[in-house]
Amino acid sequence: MYEPNVVGDWQECDGHPGLRVRVHRLEQAEPPRGRDDAAEGLTYFRLRVTVENRGGRCFGVHLEDGQIDVRIGPDGESAFVDWRNSQFIEGYDVYPLRRATAVLYAAGPEAALAQVDVQIQLRVDDEWTDRRLWTGGLGLHEEAVGAAAPCAGGQGGLAHQVSNFLKDQAEPGAAG
Repeated sequence: MYEPNVVGDWQECDGHPGLRVRVHRLEQAEPPRGRDDAAEGLTYFRLRVTVENRGGRCFGVHLEDGQIDVRIGPDGESAFVDWRNSQFIEGYDVYPLRRATAVLYAAGPEAALAQVDVQIQLRVDDEWTDRRLWTGGLGLHEEAVGAAAPCAGGQGGLAHQVSNFLKDQAEPGAAG
């Protein structure tokens, strides 16, 4: 079964060894060149899409408006994407051990921004990668979760629930 990535997760690009992508830094932010009139009454947010090359050769990466889809709220309504203020990766050569980042500004009703889904389809060396989905929301933080890290959101938080699930699965005799 296909499961979406959480905002902040890296995803390897199949067929392109060492190339990976992630959606991260989902946060409320005003665009640098002012609000678009079409976004009147909406809350702006910004997200970043980073492509990293950990492989041994250079990849030509292309990520622009038609390759990013942003959906908000429980019904998956389309967010307003401010193309004028966004910065894309257009025909950029990502050399080994280097990164390229796109910055996207979007807006939507504040009540719907607790759930944001971002779908990305990169073009690498004139080939399309598989579509990948990241899910997150404004007000949720990308924090490191490890044995010594406190769980985000406390006792009932998502990180705490995932941690408990993994502990239950690791116990002898756990259903699986």
